[in-house]
This record gives sequence, C-alpha cells and structure tokens, in this order.
Amino acid sequence: MCGRFALIADAKTVVELFSILDVVPFPPRYNIAPTQPVLVVRASQRADAGSNRPEREAVLARWGLLPGWLKDMKGFPTLINARSETAAEKPAFRAAMRHRRVLFPASGFFEWKRDDKDKPLQAYWVRPKRGQVAAFAGLMETWMGADGSEIDTACILTTEARGPIASVHDRMPVLIQPENFARWLDCRTLEPRDVADLMAGSPDDYAVPVPVSNAVNKVANTGPDLITPVAEHPDAPAAPPAKSPASGPTSPKAKSAEPAPPTDQLKLI
Repeated sequence: MCGRFALIADAKTVVELFSILDVVPFPPRYNIAPTQPVLVVRASQRADAGSNRPEREAVLARWGLLPGWLKDMKGFPTLINARSETAAEKPAFRAAMRHRRVLFPASGFFEWKRDDKDKPLQAYWVRPKRGQVAAFAGLMETWMGADGSEIDTACILTTEARGPIASVHDRMPVLIQPENFARWLDCRTLEPRDVADLMAGSPDDYAVPVPVSNAVNKVANTGPDLITPVAEHPDAPAAPPAKSPASGPTSPKAKSAEPAPPTDQLKLI
C-alpha cells in the first residue's frame, strides 16, 4: 500500500520525462498525503489532423478516488490505492480501469514496518532505481456532487511487492517505465487485459528501502529531512503514522487527528 509519497523533481524534469507541453512550476513536495491535490498525467483529447498538440497532459486531482456512481461522498472511504490484480472487476475502479488510466509522477514513497511489538513503527523511504522521477500507475474519475460541482479524483495502483521492498511491506505501487507510457495511457484501443503485463511489477523497480524519521507521520512536516536516512528504531518514542483526512467534510476533531498507518480498503475495492 502507498499512503504517502513525494515529488521533489522540478517541473522541467517532469515535462521532459512525460513529454507534456508544460506544467506550472511547483515546489518540492516531500510528504504528499491522501485528499491533497496531486499531479497526474493522462492522454490528451484527440487532436485535429496535423496538430502538434502533445499526446499527454498534466492535470491536478484529489488523491482519493470517488467513483462516478457515488451519490454522496460523506462517510465514503478514501480510496487512495487499488489492487491491480482485481481493479478491473471492482465496482469502484472498473470504469476508470477501462477508460481513465493515468500516471502519477513521483520521486518515491514511504512505507512503515514494525519488527517488534515493543518497538514503534519504523518509516522507510523507497525510491525508484531509475531516474529522479518515475511514474506510478493510477486511475482517475471525475465525481459530480449534487450541486453540479465536479472534482477530479485519482488513486494509485499497487501490486505484490518484489525485490528489496518485500522486506518492509507486501505491496508496492505499480511502476510504469517510460517506454510503456503510451500503452498504459491508451484507453481508446487497449483494454485492461491488454496492459495487464505492465502491472506485474519487477524486483528491479525500487532501490533498497532506507529507514527515515517518523516525522513523516505528521502531514504538517514537509521538509527534505523527511528522506534523510536514520538508524532503525531510534530510542525516542514515535507516534504512529497519521490517519489521512476522511473523504467527506472534515470535523474539527478530524482536523487535529494525526495520520494512522494505511489500512486495508473495504471489500468493495
């Protein structure tokens, strides 16, 4: 599962990797949390013959997918991840898997592990082996509220952990390599079964997880120190990873709540 990730590459690097026209310059983001706006790349609308419009475009979306059939977001779980093995069959993700596959530019993600019940959870920083920025496979939906307002939402696809990350967690984000961007984003001619091989994952996708400070547990912490290596299980007590904000309107109590370790999604997903 992926409950926090980072995008610390500059806008120029993102533009060049994803072959998009342009993105508004953005600061490094070391602690991207659920329900926050995230940058995603999708296939552009079909261009006129002879147009030099890029085949891809970058847009902002809320991290936490809301299915198009959902009537009321209040109380609905924050769907930040979808299991790649079953997404094409699940009601929450089926339509997006067929028609709205996207890419999440990312520099890496965080995961947590507890080796001993008497020790706190240890946070780890996991970066892709290739390049400063990589692409997580994702899905996107535009949800419409009762008042007609629209929200673009998205989630990250995960697969069985392979390679070094398996020692920390049993899931990892699906990584799409640059040579496969076009296939993944082609929802006009390729169905989910045609891109299933891209979601298998490889032991070579990610570098060895690096233990980092549990400061990442708090959404308010956003500095580069979050990815600085530390000794595993420092003696100082650590709070559990913060619970992501709920999908619906946030109550005063929820606003002050700290993140909690990512938990399994409902049967629906």
